[in-house]
Amino acid sequence: MEFAEKFGRTVEEAAALAAADLNLSVEDVEIEVLEEPTKGFLGIGAKSARVKVTAKKTAEKTALDFTKEVIEKMGLNLNVVSKQDDNIIYIDIDGKDSGTVIGKRGQTLDSLQYLVNLVVNKNTDKYVKVVVNAENYREKRETTLEQLAIRLAGKVSKTRRSVRLEPMNPYERKIIHTTLQDDVRVNTRSEGDEPFRRVVIDVRRG
Repeated sequence: MEFAEKFGRTVEEAAALAAADLNLSVEDVEIEVLEEPTKGFLGIGAKSARVKVTAKKTAEKTALDFTKEVIEKMGLNLNVVSKQDDNIIYIDIDGKDSGTVIGKRGQTLDSLQYLVNLVVNKNTDKYVKVVVNAENYREKRETTLEQLAIRLAGKVSKTRRSVRLEPMNPYERKIIHTTLQDDVRVNTRSEGDEPFRRVVIDVRRG
């Protein structure tokens, strides 16, 4: 139940009762006054206040609802859940159509994450980061990139020739840089413009 209606002697009392029905505080609901209280004449004809309260849409709920809407419009059969930790919202997707929402090298997943972040942070002063994941793809991708970075660093060290990786998003480039930042054999840098920006692994000199 996302809304509740209640009567009370005052608007404030009715609102508090209605919010309690939703297990929320008054600060967490939008209040619509349906009937103002009246005292009547000498107590005759007095009427209670009647209000309708609706749960305020949090950033987490906005992210969850938008993700579900996009997936539904894509015609995919997936389960979507969310949780919030400090200022980061995590959206987890799983189901038999997960491969479709992930896309080639996670491109569809990244696009969905980009859109969700835009929607959640529209007309807000405080930025909230949203991470969209499916079947632990991001963790698996991180492991793959770490292994790739270590393998290519060994190749660069052995051949003394630079290696240019495929274009990657900022998150994936950071994984490469972080993995090799303490490797005394090589340096890493990024070159090019988005969305074709890539990491270059060079031999460390000097």
